[in-house]
Amino acid sequence: MGSDLHEVGTLGGGCFWCLDSVFRDLRGVERVECGYAGGSAMNPTYEDVCTGLTGHAEVVRVAFDPEAVPYEDLLRVFFSIHDPTTLNRQGHDVGTQYRSIILYHTPEQKAAAEHVIHEIGASKLWDDPIVTQVVPLRAFCVAEEVHQDYFARNPEKGYCRAVIAPKVAKFRKEWRDRLRR
Repeated sequence: MGSDLHEVGTLGGGCFWCLDSVFRDLRGVERVECGYAGGSAMNPTYEDVCTGLTGHAEVVRVAFDPEAVPYEDLLRVFFSIHDPTTLNRQGHDVGTQYRSIILYHTPEQKAAAEHVIHEIGASKLWDDPIVTQVVPLRAFCVAEEVHQDYFARNPEKGYCRAVIAPKVAKFRKEWRDRLRR
């Protein structure tokens, strides 16, 4: 994912399947990969990360065209599709691997993340304070193939119908003018 035609952002906000399915629908996003970041183990597996012992979060690495979708708008979408006020959980998914986290690639991304967090906090969109971590990306480990584009390949699964489909529907309604055509 290293081209001069796009920028890359790495974000975690609960189960990576949810973020993956939403960002694939956003105009200007060129590629999405599920993976693990923010931990200490080298090349963890899904099972390793699920133990909570590696320190990794489930994340997506998003390659995007900043002319079509500026990084700050990518972050605004991110904050609209998960609850950034719950520590180490999203709904029924509980554990440090489900924490809200922005892993910045550049000082500019760090500044943008801090700006958007302040903006959303000041807007009182959430009753509680935002607990999203903003940390430098040290390493990204691509998740197993079964996790890539999971929602599109498994729409009939219970988790997809009960959790992912409503998030995607909400995103499509709120951001309809920014969807891929």
